[in-house]
Amino acid sequence: MDDAELLRELEPTVASLLERHLTTTKEWFPHETIPYSRGRDFAPDEVWSEADADLGGARLDDAARSSLIVNLLTEDNLPYYFRSVERMFGTDGAWGTWSKRWTAEEGRHSMAIYGYLMTTRAVDPIELERSRMAQVSGGITPDPDSTVEGFVYLTLQELATRIAHRNTGKMLGDPVGYNVMMRVAADENLHHLFYRDLATAAIEMSPNTLVPAIEKQVCGFAMPGLGIPGFAGHAAAIAKAGVYDLVIHHEQILVPMIIRHWQVDRLEGLDAEAEQSRERLMARMTKSERVAKRLSERREEAVAVAGA
Repeated sequence: MDDAELLRELEPTVASLLERHLTTTKEWFPHETIPYSRGRDFAPDEVWSEADADLGGARLDDAARSSLIVNLLTEDNLPYYFRSVERMFGTDGAWGTWSKRWTAEEGRHSMAIYGYLMTTRAVDPIELERSRMAQVSGGITPDPDSTVEGFVYLTLQELATRIAHRNTGKMLGDPVGYNVMMRVAADENLHHLFYRDLATAAIEMSPNTLVPAIEKQVCGFAMPGLGIPGFAGHAAAIAKAGVYDLVIHHEQILVPMIIRHWQVDRLEGLDAEAEQSRERLMARMTKSERVAKRLSERREEAVAVAGA
């Protein structure tokens, strides 16, 4: 089944998922999450200092700062995500309505996080703006090759983003910052559920089309932040702090989606190509499990040594 046929067949599903989303999501306002009372004017060319940060008595470490920067700049790249989603889904009917609604909701995330960072002076605003200019000017985003790959990627990515936002909020030590990140994460969770159930319907309709797409996206998965200046360093700090790493990716994303929800290992009636894709996917899952276990053991050993 090609992309165009699958889009037509899934239109009623999208309409139903859109209706569910609109009845489930709660209206919220970025300005109500931002602690404006902590803010003050920035003087021209003012040099930022970590000592200027007002996090309600909490101290922001480098890993939390890296996580906030990556989370915000990822959200700032929204124009390119919309371009990709609209290209895959089209502009008509329930597909077009969903992609526009999704974009409108995603747009609030950068407003809330940016407002929090500026009023609290949690990060260097000049460095942040230069990074934003580089990120958005570059327009680098993961771009699935087909619509069905888009279903899979968006499912995994929205779940990963939800987890990253939630874990970042837990690190802050500031109840206001925590609430900002939880509010954004709640949106991301609803988006994840939409794409998850859309992909589930597609699997039921055409498993031979979806299994190769799942394999390709799992094996080539990348978080949407590769164009951020210094991304490798930020990612290393985020992983070391346990905000998002290979253990989380395996245990909280791959296993829940591939094994427990989509049950790819139990699908029946696959053709030869899809069966081969499943075998490669299961081999990848086994490798991912080994890596996650090894990292967990190293982390436990490091904690034991530090506590000795």
